Amino acid sequence: MRARREELGWSQEKVGVLIGIDESSSRARISRYELGVHEPPIATARLIAGALGVSLPYLYCEDDAVAQLLQALHQLSKDQRTRTAKQFLAAIG
Repeated sequence: MRARREELGWSQEKVGVLIGIDESSSRARISRYELGVHEPPIATARLIAGALGVSLPYLYCEDDAVAQLLQALHQLSKDQRTRTAKQFLAAIG
C-alpha cells in the first residue's frame, strides 16, 4: 500500500480523506495500516484499493514481483485477464 501511495505522490492524509476518514485522524490511521499495526476492515481495504487504483489482493501481497503481476492483470479487461491468466498458468504448469 505504501509503495503504491508513494508512486502516486500522495500523502497518507490524502488517502485517508479520499476513503472518508476524518482529516484530523486520516494520517495516523493510514500509517497504522501501512505499518501493520492495525489491519483495516475488508470494507476499508476495498476503499483503499479503489482509491489507489489497485486490486484488493495487491494490498495483501508480500512479494513485490507478485504484486506487480496482480496490478498488471488488474488493468486488463475481464476477458483479457482470464485469457492471460490461463496462458500464464499453462506456461508454468
